[in-house]
This record gives sequence, structure tokens and C-alpha cells, in this order.
Amino acid sequence: MNDRRPGVLFVCVHNAGRSQMAAAFVQHYAGDRIEVHSAGSAPGEALNSGAVTVMAERGIDLIALGATPKLLDVDRVGASDVVITMGCGDTCPIFPGTRYEDWVLDDPAGQDLATIRRIRDEIDARVRALIADLIGDLIGDQPVP
Repeated sequence: MNDRRPGVLFVCVHNAGRSQMAAAFVQHYAGDRIEVHSAGSAPGEALNSGAVTVMAERGIDLIALGATPKLLDVDRVGASDVVITMGCGDTCPIFPGTRYEDWVLDDPAGQDLATIRRIRDEIDARVRALIADLIGDLIGDQPVP
């Protein structure tokens, strides 16, 4: 039996909005059942303040989670079972045996809160589907025990 938990890496350009929201949703719903990381091909200097605000509306504090923009690391890509790209183009290296998905999502940079909420909600739905695929279903907005 394989007790290793699946690893997911979310990658976007600045690692300041989309990928941070996705990683936080995985942590929120799956806890330690999925190893999750996020990174950027050209990391920004700080988190997108709108992303921080709309995630707080859902009870998820990106700051308290220690979320900060990080540079994409080739080793982290190779160690991940699933790599989700979000508008970072071809900057992500390809490793055999790794599942890749490209989630086409608007960039929250420079957007109003209503638009960032829509992006957040789309990420939330996609993360729920990903978690269900990797480890089983969710009950409402709570992790499966």
C-alpha cells in the first residue's frame, strides 16, 4: 500500500493571486492529505491585496498561512504529482509521469473585488474537483474525515 500523499503545485506568473488562492483552498479542504505548494515564473514582491481580501471573506487568512510569492523551483515541479499552471505559458518544465493541467483564469492583478471574487469562486470549484479526483469527495465545504 502506498501511504504517500499526492503532491500538487500551482504555478502562475507572479504567485501573488491565483496560485496562492488555489493552494490555500487545497489546504483548507484537504488539510495534510495533499502536499500543496505554489510558485511563480516571475514572483511578485507581495500578495495581491484583493486576493487576500476575498479569501478572508471565506475565512481563509493568506497572511496567517504564511503565503508569500515564491520562485518556481524545478525540483518542486519534479516532486509533484499534479502541476496546475495558470497563465504562466511554457515556463514550467515538463517531467514524465507528472500530470499537467492549464487552468485558464483571469489574472486578479488590477481587478476590482467583484472580479476577484468571481476568479476566487472559479478556483474554488476547480480545487474541489481536483481534490475529489485525488483523494475522494468533500462534504459541503469541509474536508472528508
